[in-house]
Amino acid sequence: MEEGKAYIESGILELYVLGELNEQEQYEVEAMAAKYPEVKQEISAIELAMEEYAIQHSVQPSLGLENKILEKIGVAPVVTTEIPENITPSDPQETKILPLYPEGYESKLKTLRIALIACACLLIVAGVALYSAHTELGTAKDQIIALNQDKQKFANTVNYMKETNQELKTIADMPNDPDWKVVKLAGTKMAPQAKMMVYWHTSGRHVMVDNSKMGLPQNDQAHQYQLWALVNGKPVDLGVFDVKADTTHILLKMKEIGSAQAFAVTLEKRGGVASPTMDQMIVMGGVSI
Repeated sequence: MEEGKAYIESGILELYVLGELNEQEQYEVEAMAAKYPEVKQEISAIELAMEEYAIQHSVQPSLGLENKILEKIGVAPVVTTEIPENITPSDPQETKILPLYPEGYESKLKTLRIALIACACLLIVAGVALYSAHTELGTAKDQIIALNQDKQKFANTVNYMKETNQELKTIADMPNDPDWKVVKLAGTKMAPQAKMMVYWHTSGRHVMVDNSKMGLPQNDQAHQYQLWALVNGKPVDLGVFDVKADTTHILLKMKEIGSAQAFAVTLEKRGGVASPTMDQMIVMGGVSI
């Protein structure tokens, strides 16, 4: 205790506060302040006393002193603006807080949300309706295609029936027309069981093969049957034809001929030849006078 009091009275603490001590002396003072609380309190008291003295004896600097100092250190002077005496700060109590959003914003936002929800619901309903309409349209399209196919089949059937009826009528009317010649062709030694019928209109030059009474072996893709008319001992080409199990015509129209003594059929390469292959003759028949 006595050591601390003596240290305080030595006057070293005032020099410490003024910053007049060297590093070793400052360390010694700080050690004593840590050891003796009264030394630490005395340092605080000295600091307060010096601060009060400085405040009481402070001198107001002149107005141009700041600018002079700034000019000395090379900095542009500060321009100050004086506030007129007749302008007084506004009363803090009169300060108004402006709202972030205008009045009625929440109501409008709520209405907008409802409208958006309604639009979303309407969009969903429209999507479902569109999908349903698309499905129904696809079904209707398939039905239309099926109806068109049925219509085409019906039209083909009608045409076939018309053609068949016309061909049957032609065959039925042949006995009443003496110009029609019915020539029966019989099989040769190459195909003894073969047979067929040829209709020839002498004045009209029409030649037709009766497909319903075709008794020839079915030909392959590489060959066709070729009809010949024997005119004064010379063969004349009347065209080629195929033997099919499911033919759509009763009468096959061939090339026209004005005169003939006989008809014959040979099996030739597809497309026919200029002269008949005699060893490939399948059927032959003479024209009765």
